[in-house]
Amino acid sequence: MKVVILCGGSGTRLWPISRTLYPKQFVKIFDNNSLFQKTVSRNSKLADSFLIVLNQEQYFMGLDQIEELNLPINKKFILEPVGRNTAPAIAIAAFSADPHELLLVVPSDHLINKQSEYESSLTTGLELARKGSLVTFGIKPDYAETGYGYIEAVGIEVKSFKEKPNKETAQMYLEAGNYFWNSGMFCFKAQVFLDELKIHAPDIYEKSHKAYLKAKTDHNIRLQLDDMNNIRPESIDYAVMEKSKKVNVVPSDIGWSDLGSFDSLYDVLPKDEMGNTQSLNTIHIGSKNNLVISHERMISTIDVEDLMIIDTQDAMVIAKKGSTQKIKDLVAMVKKNHEEMTNVHTTAYRPWGTYTILEEKKGYKVKKITVRPGAKLSLQYHQFRSEHWIVVSGIASVTVDDKSFEIKENESTFIPKGSKHRLENHQKMDLILIEAQVGHYLGEDDITRLQDDYERK
Repeated sequence: MKVVILCGGSGTRLWPISRTLYPKQFVKIFDNNSLFQKTVSRNSKLADSFLIVLNQEQYFMGLDQIEELNLPINKKFILEPVGRNTAPAIAIAAFSADPHELLLVVPSDHLINKQSEYESSLTTGLELARKGSLVTFGIKPDYAETGYGYIEAVGIEVKSFKEKPNKETAQMYLEAGNYFWNSGMFCFKAQVFLDELKIHAPDIYEKSHKAYLKAKTDHNIRLQLDDMNNIRPESIDYAVMEKSKKVNVVPSDIGWSDLGSFDSLYDVLPKDEMGNTQSLNTIHIGSKNNLVISHERMISTIDVEDLMIIDTQDAMVIAKKGSTQKIKDLVAMVKKNHEEMTNVHTTAYRPWGTYTILEEKKGYKVKKITVRPGAKLSLQYHQFRSEHWIVVSGIASVTVDDKSFEIKENESTFIPKGSKHRLENHQKMDLILIEAQVGHYLGEDDITRLQDDYERK
């Protein structure tokens, strides 16, 4: 069995801890593990191999998080320059597989707490898939949730798929007993899915096949932007599952949550005796039933209840429990005037390491830059800014125009505006330096790359 992990989605409903370039599946919320890492670990003993579909900007983040797990797994990445929803992503994964191979398709951002029940549901699903079914996994609902789609079933036969309902309809589904939350997990033979896609969405089949054939392949599959833009975005539900006559559902009670809001996150996090989420840097006096997320600042509450307090280095959200579905509206408002805050944290992840913005004012910006062993930044120049580099630890190998040299701890160098330059780390430990930028424009798009090992433009 090949496990296909879908890493699309920006996780805007968990802003500000989730950003476009650092979505919720990679945020380390659970004992310093991310939902993506939990997904890999959960399936590591069940899979013959992994096929991971993600945005090309997040490749090194995904690779690093897998390597942190130190698990002996066989993996390959499908790198998308732009997402086109789940139907094309799964199609390209299926084209890359043996036609008779069983594919288990799972989202990267769901939480499953009952491992043995999960494995039991998979066993049932795999048996159905071997017989030629398209299998989906329906979650037995325990309350009237309006944020999920539903599957109506008679036994294992799927009768219909339902959109997210209002409260009254969700209550009716709960009481009926034959409706299940749509988990977004699927199992089928690669060719069975492709055959059904060809029947019900032939344009997606053809254009996904073309994108696969024209992709650059080394160990991974690197899709091309023009080919992906030619594919109509569509979910697997709309493209295939709602139309096919081969669909079965496996009712499952696996401790599942898609963590699509801070309310659902509150439900699964550890809490104290007063119902407050627990953290080393939070203090509660007379407060109850509060979610507090803070990675650095001390957050204290007094005599408050039913609040969601989410604090990051550059943004804080305070909301009443039950209202966090409005986060998407908030993100849209933030994006109008502060688009960068919806894309990246003050700490941004790059193929070569990370940078953290320490301070930014008109005319200057100060960063902490960490370059991994053996990594190097692109050969580049800036049109609007100059830079000062001060090494905190390690040894920096520096190129400025036609000069190459090293700077060591407590040494510095200056990069004039317009100079071609590159930073490299040839050592076996992280290189850490402070970068002070000076100029009238300090945006991240003021980078002209002349040469890049990571094929960025």
